[in-house]
Amino acid sequence: MKLNENDHLYRARHSLSHLLASAVKELYPQAQLGIGPPVDTGFYYDFVFPEPVAADTLLPALESKMKDLVKRKIKFERFELPGDEALKKLQAANEPYKVELCREYIAAGEAISFYRSGDFTDMCEGPHIETTGEIPKNSFALDTLAGAYWRGDEKNVMMTRIYGLAFDTAEELELFKKRRALAMERDHRKLGKQMQIFHIAEEVGKGLPLWLPNGTVLRDELEKLAQEAEFRYGYKRVATPHITRGLLYEISGHLEHYKESMYPPMMLDDEAYYMKPMNCPHHHMIYREIVRSYRDLPLRLAEYGSVYRYEKSGELAGLLRVRGMTMNDAHLYVTADQVREETRKVMELHKYYYDLFGLENYWLRLSVHDLAKDKFVDNIASWEQTVGILREVLKELGIPYSEVAGEAAFYGPKVDFQVTNVVGREETASTNQLDFTSAERFDLTYIDHEGHQQRPYIIHRAPLGTHERFISFLIEHYGGAFPTWLAPVQVVIVPVAPALFDFAYKLRDQLLALMIRVEVDDSGDSFNKKIRNAATSKAPNVLIVGQREAQEDKVTHRRYGVTEQTTLPFAEFLSWIQDEIRLRRNSKPVNPLDKM
Repeated sequence: MKLNENDHLYRARHSLSHLLASAVKELYPQAQLGIGPPVDTGFYYDFVFPEPVAADTLLPALESKMKDLVKRKIKFERFELPGDEALKKLQAANEPYKVELCREYIAAGEAISFYRSGDFTDMCEGPHIETTGEIPKNSFALDTLAGAYWRGDEKNVMMTRIYGLAFDTAEELELFKKRRALAMERDHRKLGKQMQIFHIAEEVGKGLPLWLPNGTVLRDELEKLAQEAEFRYGYKRVATPHITRGLLYEISGHLEHYKESMYPPMMLDDEAYYMKPMNCPHHHMIYREIVRSYRDLPLRLAEYGSVYRYEKSGELAGLLRVRGMTMNDAHLYVTADQVREETRKVMELHKYYYDLFGLENYWLRLSVHDLAKDKFVDNIASWEQTVGILREVLKELGIPYSEVAGEAAFYGPKVDFQVTNVVGREETASTNQLDFTSAERFDLTYIDHEGHQQRPYIIHRAPLGTHERFISFLIEHYGGAFPTWLAPVQVVIVPVAPALFDFAYKLRDQLLALMIRVEVDDSGDSFNKKIRNAATSKAPNVLIVGQREAQEDKVTHRRYGVTEQTTLPFAEFLSWIQDEIRLRRNSKPVNPLDKM
């Protein structure tokens, strides 16, 4: 939950950052101060230390000092100084980074305020709590060290950032630690490696994942799901190239508004070509290829299209933030009379997917323009009209939403589906945009029922987001224990002895004939180890076959996460698993937090 400066926890976290700085200056008087703001889970402060420091010795010593300061119920006292006096004070204290900030505040005509807490004084705008006595016992802890460039600029000095955790109570702090431990256990990067889903090779490049066979199954199943759902909703599939002349992005506005996120051009035949960052301009060219009538609309063009965007190295994170991605993209070209209904259907499709995967904790974020920023098309009337349409649709749907200024696409407002995963972390799972700009830029028209040319509205939508982001979310959502229809290996057959291998192979061949992903564990491992291996791989279905099963053409069926096992005719198992896959039944992920 985002706090504001009026919240007690926000002010307590800010005050704790000052106590951290106070403790650092007491132990390392020559250390120089950067900044120390509150953050979502606590606080941090940046320092330049006179000598190398190690977390295992530094953090316990600093935390002990901070707890001592809390016990002393120290007051936070605010005072202001004229600019020249503030500057002299900071220069005398040998605080060059504070001096730099102070000069900027003076130039901007801002008041220079300080806070005094005991023997420590820091230039700070505040606010803070009244005294350290307001901080509950054991409600905070120092956490980690990290490197951070001063002011986020890699040309500046590398500082040491000390992170701390802080909550309203000791119990909330402990719950957060447990949640975080679970998040680390379910981290898609860790499970992705263990389950051989994806690999990012240094020789290929940062942010460019290689999909291993197990991961490719997940991609294929998601795309198959989208193809079937979009077919029922009347979409037509298209395919577009990976590189394009720069002219296309001049028309679309991407070179004007999005160039910093695009790969640099390559020169071919004396003109610039770009890696495709978006599918939409190509779909607009497909729309424009023939004269359209109102009878052709709505036209829904869909593509699982690969795109490439330049993300800074420090922002890359497994599959969550990548440079090459494949998007569940579609563009709907609609009349003014159709835009509300088509937007509603797009939201219905989102809900279908979320219900299918058991994603229950979601809400919507309506991102609108901020014309004070130059990244948005300057057309107030169109912004107001399209934002108004989306507000109406969201109210009709009755799904909770919040409105955020300044986060829209440059060509129109958007609706993001925000999902809270099993460990409480918020993610943007998918997005929709209402575009009032591109039809004019690309001269897209249709002939209305009176024979006049009109411009269509364009709805951009990606309910399953990108393969990369959505699969990272699903890995963590299920903890790697995917439902049968989605699992890379749907069935593992474990014969109890080598004499049963031929029977196991016979069952395997029958499953393969039905396009069911199956493996036989015919290794030299013991029976118990084979069962453990199947559980470790999180295979949703394990079939144990012994002499009795072979004689009666039966199997003993174990499901992942279920203690009971069932012996049944193999034909009956075949019928059950085919229904399981065909209906895409969902295995609800077990939430370990329920046991905490």
